[in-house]
This record gives sequence, C-alpha cells and structure tokens, in this order.
Amino acid sequence: MMSNVLSQTYVFIDLETTGGSPPGDRIIEIGLKKVIDGQVVDEWQSLVNPQQTIPPFIENYTGISNQMVQGAPLFSAIADTFKSKLEGAVFVAHNARFDYSFVKSEFRRINESFSAKVLCTVKLSRQLYPQYIKHSMDALIARHNLAAGPRHRAMGDVDSMLAFFLHALSECGKGEVEGVIGKILKRPSLPSYLPPDSLDELPQTSGVYRFFGEGDVLLYVGKANNIYQRVMSHFMSDHSTAKGVVMSQSVRRIEWTETAGELGALLLELQQIKTLKPVHNKRSRSVNSLHSYTLIPNKKGYLTLQPVQKVDVTRLHEFYGLFKTKKIAEKALQGINSTNELCAKLIGLDKGQGACFQYKLGRCKGACVGEEDMSRYNLRMQIAFHSLQLKKWPYKGAIAVKEYQSFIGKTDIHIIYGWIHLATVNSDVEVDDFNVREQVSACLEGDYPFDADAYRVMAKSLSAPKNKLTIIECR
Repeated sequence: MMSNVLSQTYVFIDLETTGGSPPGDRIIEIGLKKVIDGQVVDEWQSLVNPQQTIPPFIENYTGISNQMVQGAPLFSAIADTFKSKLEGAVFVAHNARFDYSFVKSEFRRINESFSAKVLCTVKLSRQLYPQYIKHSMDALIARHNLAAGPRHRAMGDVDSMLAFFLHALSECGKGEVEGVIGKILKRPSLPSYLPPDSLDELPQTSGVYRFFGEGDVLLYVGKANNIYQRVMSHFMSDHSTAKGVVMSQSVRRIEWTETAGELGALLLELQQIKTLKPVHNKRSRSVNSLHSYTLIPNKKGYLTLQPVQKVDVTRLHEFYGLFKTKKIAEKALQGINSTNELCAKLIGLDKGQGACFQYKLGRCKGACVGEEDMSRYNLRMQIAFHSLQLKKWPYKGAIAVKEYQSFIGKTDIHIIYGWIHLATVNSDVEVDDFNVREQVSACLEGDYPFDADAYRVMAKSLSAPKNKLTIIECR
C-alpha cells in the first residue's frame, strides 16, 4: 500500500508558451495527467489562443504555429475546467516554478487566484540521483532509457515526466521517493502577516529582493542567483541564527528586481544597501573614509607602510588593503606583523623612539635600527603585503560588461572603469547616450568615490573563469 505522501493526487502538467516571462508571455498549450496511487485517472490537453503572436523561434521549437492557435479557446474559456482538474492536487512539472508562474499569471489576468502545492521533477531527480550533474528532461530520458513522448509538446513532456516518476519509484523504492517528495513539498513557515501565496510570485532568476516590515520600513536587501529559493530559505524553520529568525518573522511585504546575471545582482544589492540603508544590512553600508596603505622607502631605504584615505584609480597596484575603519586596519596589520616578524615601527604600529618594542622581545630582526639587511627586509615586506595589493585596472579605458538572461529576455550592460561601477544600462544605445568618456573624466576627478565592496565584487567576477561575461572596451 502506498504511503500518505504518494497516495496524494498528483497532476503532471506541462505548458508551451510564447516566451519565458510570465508577466508578458502567454500559454499556447496545456497538457496534464492526473495520477492517484500511481495510476492515471484522467488526462486533458488543449491548445490556447495567446492573443499575441508566437515568435518564429517558438514555432520552430514547439511546432505550434500562429495558425494552429488562431481558433483555439482563450484561457478564460477553459479556466474553470483547468482549475477543477487541479483542485486539491499536487502540481507536478519539470522546472515547476516556470509552469506554475504562468498558470498564476493567467488566472491573475481574469481576476482569479490560484494556489497549489508544487513538486518539481528537476528537484526530485537531483535529490534521488545526486551523482549526476544534468537533470534536464533530455538527460533523464537518455540516462534512464525512458519511453518519451514528443518533445516540446505539452502532452509529450507530461508522458516523459510520468515515465521518470514511475521509473524512480521502481528503482529507488517508494520509501525513499516518499521521503524526498515530503521534503520538497514542505512549505516554510511564513510570518502571519504575509499572505500564504507570497512566495508563489517570486521568480527563479537572479536579482535582488527587499523585505519590508511594519510601517513599510525596509528591513533587508539581499542578492540571489535564484530569488525564489533564496527568499524561501529565510523562512525555513531551521534558520541558522536567532537574529535571522527575528528578522524574517517581521516581514510584512516582499519586493524584488530581476537582473540579467549574478554581477548585476551583486552591484544592485550593494547600491541599494548603501542608498536605502536597510535596518539589518550593516556590513556593506557606505563609510565616510577608506583606509589603505602604500609602501614607501624611508631615508635609509627600508620600506615603510604609509596610511592613505584616498586611492588613485590610475595607480591601484600601488595600494595595499581596503579597510573601513582604522581599528580594522590596525588589527589586520597586527596579524601580518605577528606572522611575518616585521618591524612594528616601520609598519606604523609602534610610535616610540629608537628600536621598536618587538625588537626588545626578539620578534623583530632589527630593521628599525639598521641591523637587518635592507634588501632582505624589503623583500619580506613585499611578500607579506602581496595578498593585500589592489588589482591594477587591466584595460586602457572603461569597459561595458554585458549579461543576458534568455529566460526573461533581459540585458544588463555594466559600465566600469578602474573597478568603479559607473552605471548599468540595458542597450548599446543607452551606452552611447551615457557618454562614457565624460564619465571617465569625472571618475578621475573624484566624482565617483572608490568603493571597497564594489571593487571586491567586480575584481572577483571579472577574473573568475566560470563567468561567461561579454566584455567590450569602450571607445
């Protein structure tokens, strides 16, 4: 006999659509099969008139033409039938948030609500078969030798999903499958102030989300590669910190902004934290001063550490470290000094006269009194501070970093110079309108402050080999 989880009603559903954005694109085909205790008890399919033109690449992808849907019913005409077949059932789909978001959007257009438990067969495959990297439907069909229906048609993809589900039950056993499904279907405990379907609207794309509390006070700004999953994690019962629990339970409203990629999300998160000053974002807030250092020889030729509070973007490689406060900077220097046995006087930690205090304890090799060989000491200084050396800007001028998200058809172009984020625009025309040369001149004159957090984000993102970013040098 099947367990309680597996004996629920499951509706395996697939949609074909005019594109990847639920707010603007529309459903053109629906296919579903209702399954109880592992048996198909009902099936239904229909073309849908999207009331908009199907793009050529979608026609080629699905085989569904504008002519085929011209005489098909509108979604509003089949909404009641569709809803009745899903009533009380678990909504099962491959990349389920995509299909679920489209269904909710269609019901919203006719001023009706829709909500259901959602089971994603991609997640099911990842949990049951973690040894594999790919979990697309094509990968599942090939890996498990499934008898697949016509690909990229609604009922064909439903048949493929159902074949995978039944295969998993047979291969992994009902107990294991039940446990994984129960874990996937487990909903986070939302604050009582949030509507039960608050998470249903969230996209599975990169971007920034914002939590608002009582009185519409901005509580928190966060970045995510998958907004839905990241926001959901805030409300899970096993949240890692008491502070996190208090914050998440104070949320009254959620907003979000989609981006074309991870770099855009990181930059937007920093910008909003610094300008909007959310209550619970402390680490990335703007600071009034920046503490860095340069290595300069003294009269005897020994390298000394000189503090500076403003970096020159044309000479970034001459600066070491980016610290938000003097206290943080000194703590870092103490650690470097302790590890490398440098001279506390030459790095500015000992202000006294004569030999430094560490020399008297045998922890300084005597550079402060000229006993250590100058060349040897200077080499040790350069090695000790190498990890703090800022990255030289590797381009002649500004660059345009282009990110594109095909799922939502969004382009972000980040204009950057000297590790300073000048702007993000959405087209090549906007890049031209921005007048890059003029803004670079303004940057050199100090109109754009050098931000340590933004520097770290961009330096890491642009140098990471896995980031397939399109980089164009601006003229």
